[in-house]
Amino acid sequence: MYLLEELSQKYKRISIVGMAKNAGKTTALNYLIEEAMDEGIALGVTSTGRDGEGTDVVTGTDKPRVFLDTDTIVSVPTQLYELADAGLEIVKMTEYGSSLGQIMLCRVVSSGYVQVAGPVINAQHIKMCEEMIRLGAQLVLIDGAIDRKSIAAPGTSDAIILSTGAVLSRKMSRVVEETAHTVNLYRLPCLEDGRERELLTGESENILLIRDGELVALDLNTGLGAGRFLDAKIDDKVSHIYVPGAFTQSIVSDINPKKLKNVTFVLKDPTKIFIGATMWNQFRKKGLTVKVLENINVAAITVNPTSPGGYSFDHESLLNAMQEAIPDIPVLDVRM
Repeated sequence: MYLLEELSQKYKRISIVGMAKNAGKTTALNYLIEEAMDEGIALGVTSTGRDGEGTDVVTGTDKPRVFLDTDTIVSVPTQLYELADAGLEIVKMTEYGSSLGQIMLCRVVSSGYVQVAGPVINAQHIKMCEEMIRLGAQLVLIDGAIDRKSIAAPGTSDAIILSTGAVLSRKMSRVVEETAHTVNLYRLPCLEDGRERELLTGESENILLIRDGELVALDLNTGLGAGRFLDAKIDDKVSHIYVPGAFTQSIVSDINPKKLKNVTFVLKDPTKIFIGATMWNQFRKKGLTVKVLENINVAAITVNPTSPGGYSFDHESLLNAMQEAIPDIPVLDVRM
C-alpha cells in the first residue's frame, strides 16, 4: 500500500510542514500528488503561502513546480490564475483575500502546472478545506508556509507530514536530534480529563495557576520577566501553570529547579514551545513537566539529504539514522 493511500483512509486534511526552508516540503507535496494520480485519489491542494513558482521569490533559487491532475480542487488567487499551465475551471470565488488577490477554488480540467496559494489565517483554511471536501476532494493537502509553526497546530489539519533535511545542519546527528526533538514535542502528553483540564480549557490571554484546586488568573502573559514573576508565585500549593503564549527558555530558566519539580506546565498545543533540543533535555533533567491541551499527530517524516549550501549526506545513512531515532513513524526520502 502506498503512503498516501494509507493516509487517505485515516485523514481528510494533511498539512506538510517544513522544519526549514529547502527541507524538501514542495518535493514531498509533489510525491504525494503523484501517488494520488496513480491511486485515483481525488485531491484538494492549497497552501498557506505561495507554492509552485519555478523560482523562489525570496532567494532566487530554483524550486520544484507543482503539477496537478484533472479533477483536483486547488486554491488559486486571482493574480496567479493566468500563470497556470493547467486548464482551470473557477468553481467558487471565496470570501478570502490575499496579497495576490481574492482566493478562488478551481477544478483542474486539463493537467498541468499550477501556482498555489491560499488564505494565511488558519481559521479560513479550515473552512476552505471543508469546502474542498464538499466539492469532491477525498483528501486535502495543505502546503505549510515556512516559519509558520501554527499550520501544524491541532484543528488546522488531522495530521502533519514533517519535512526535514540537511539544510538544518552540516552535522547529520544534529539534523536527526532536532527532528526527533520536534516530533517528541508534537507528541507531548495531553492533560488528563478532570478538574484541572476543566479549569484550564477556557480561552485566556493571561497565565493561570491552579492553587489548592482553584483557578487563579495572574496579571501576566508570556514575556520578559515572566519566569521571575512565576518563581515568586509558586509555592507548595500550586500544582499547574497554564501559559497561553510562547513557552521559552527564559521562562523556565528563572524558576528555581526545586519549584520546577512540583508543578506541571500546561500549554494549548506544542507549537507554543520555542526551546531547542539541548536546553529542553537539560530542563527535563531538572524536573520540567509539560502537558498540552491538544497534541499533534505526525503521520510521516520526509528527509532531504541535500542542502543548497553545497553539502549533502548519504541518503541511506540519513534515512536509517532518522528511522532509528523515530522508529514508530514512517520515514521517506521522497527523491529516491
